[in-house]
Amino acid sequence: MRNLLADAAHTLVPPRGDRHGPLPPLMLTLTLVTGLVDAVSYLALGHVFVANMTGNVVFLGFALGGAQSLSALASVVALAVFLLGALAGGRLGTRFAGHRGRLLTTATAAQTVLVAVGVLVAAIADGRVTTGVQYTLIVCLGIGMGLQNAVARRLGVPDLTTTVLTLTLTGLAADSPAAGGAAPRPGRRILSVLAMLLGTFVGAVLVLHGHLVLTLGLMLLLLAVVSVVTHRLSAADAAWTRPPS
Repeated sequence: MRNLLADAAHTLVPPRGDRHGPLPPLMLTLTLVTGLVDAVSYLALGHVFVANMTGNVVFLGFALGGAQSLSALASVVALAVFLLGALAGGRLGTRFAGHRGRLLTTATAAQTVLVAVGVLVAAIADGRVTTGVQYTLIVCLGIGMGLQNAVARRLGVPDLTTTVLTLTLTGLAADSPAAGGAAPRPGRRILSVLAMLLGTFVGAVLVLHGHLVLTLGLMLLLLAVVSVVTHRLSAADAAWTRPPS
């Protein structure tokens, strides 16, 4: 328990000289954003995922198999724009290969712009999800999540992928003392799960009470904060901005 709490504390407030600097709490914030995005996409956009592509591929299979409540077109569009975002994230990763701070700053700034477009469209529609609003949000959020996923992969912070929790949950069990493992980073792994859970909970409460624009606005705020904070903290070219060895 002491190891778990210490690891959680170091994840939230990294000690001076930590190899990944401020990236862990920033990545946790992006994991929270992913939870909000999943709540919006599943609950408001016709049972489609724009961040969780495993679930989306499954939904596509269900839709092709005749499930009436799911849209094959929405799933295909979500997959396509996610891949487009991942491609853009890969190109950013190559361009900023030597500076993780600039990579994260640029990626989250791009996500902020994409979500801002979604906020504007949803606000104009007064929160009503017409077909035009639905696909605009799928495109904007899907590109942003593909971008985020690719950049998180390039940043290389262990157990903080920001979008996928299957391996994180597997590691919690498989690497635990009960399984004979050393249980590395248990606090970080649990915080990652809790961040996603909190995002989906808050997103669900807001969306189910008719506050789609507010939910999108919260995403926008969190992304903007991550971008600005990363920019300020990476200005001095600290050691953590260099790629992990």
